[in-house]
Amino acid sequence: MEDIFQIISKIEDHETKRYLSTIIHVEGSAYRKEGAALLIEEAGTLTGVLSAGCLEQDLVERVKGMGNKNESISICYDMRSVDDLNWGQGAGCNGVLYVLLEPITERFKCDLFNLKSQLDQGIPVTVIKKLTNSLKASDYLFISKQGDIFGSWNDRIPVDFIHSSQLMKPSGLYYSEELASLVYIHCYSPKPRLFIFGAGDDVKPLHMFASKTGFSVIISDWREGLCTISNFPYAESLLYGNPSQIIDDINFRPQDSVVVMTHQFEKDKEILELLKTKRNIVYFGVLGSRLRTRRLLNHVDIPEWISTPVGLDIGAEGPEEIAISILAEIIQTLRKNKNHRVESSWKEKE
Repeated sequence: MEDIFQIISKIEDHETKRYLSTIIHVEGSAYRKEGAALLIEEAGTLTGVLSAGCLEQDLVERVKGMGNKNESISICYDMRSVDDLNWGQGAGCNGVLYVLLEPITERFKCDLFNLKSQLDQGIPVTVIKKLTNSLKASDYLFISKQGDIFGSWNDRIPVDFIHSSQLMKPSGLYYSEELASLVYIHCYSPKPRLFIFGAGDDVKPLHMFASKTGFSVIISDWREGLCTISNFPYAESLLYGNPSQIIDDINFRPQDSVVVMTHQFEKDKEILELLKTKRNIVYFGVLGSRLRTRRLLNHVDIPEWISTPVGLDIGAEGPEEIAISILAEIIQTLRKNKNHRVESSWKEKE
């Protein structure tokens, strides 16, 4: 999921000098792809991951050498060699990575807070960074799907930027003919929400794994003794009450996922009936066998949009393994859905 949420939470609480490292281009294979981000604090504290430990220490040393400069730099890491002749690590990952290292100025910090505000409202935001010949970022612009524009941009805003912000593009380098320069583009997606109906013991590992993976977890149950903060400390919110009271008040978003696992037949049946019209969600899973789910649906054929038995078929046993299979299927569905919506109208630099 997006690294930016964890990064912004860190810059809210600290006043030390900080730098944002972003993978802007990958050739060949790499541990992470374009858009992956890492926060580096002046003392060397890291938030996020760019590699399996190959790049981070070198980036920390570069930050120490930047002093009070407020200019960005771009670093190329060639990890195709298995020896130490390139940049001293000998990772042998068969990939070349370009990393943009930017100081977080007060202006940039304010714009990142504005970005988070948009994302918290469920609004995707595209960032466009104008690059020099040495791949330094000279200007940056955030454009929300609602058309809000903010950032530090000293040139005219090309028309194609406004149009491209409405599309979920692959992260990376593109060539803008209007600017006659390379630009880096990344579309930040709102944090995906996972609604879990049911508060049994098997929900505990699922809610924890999902939260640590970057989901905003919301748990709903009518049993007051089960739907508690002590049982679900990683949940963003708990919705206590009967399904009919809860579901009508939820404004589902296209990237939301729902899992039904109350273990009570009549409640599951009620939830399915209430959710049949909420088809704008990306994933809908029901715990239990297909035979049980058909009974929940009054013996009609199970629609394709319902995943049952919930989760990938990995032969999972026990709450933890089942939670992993469910989360893996949700992530797979989110990735496929995002890739399906990708449109590439930009002219990529060859």
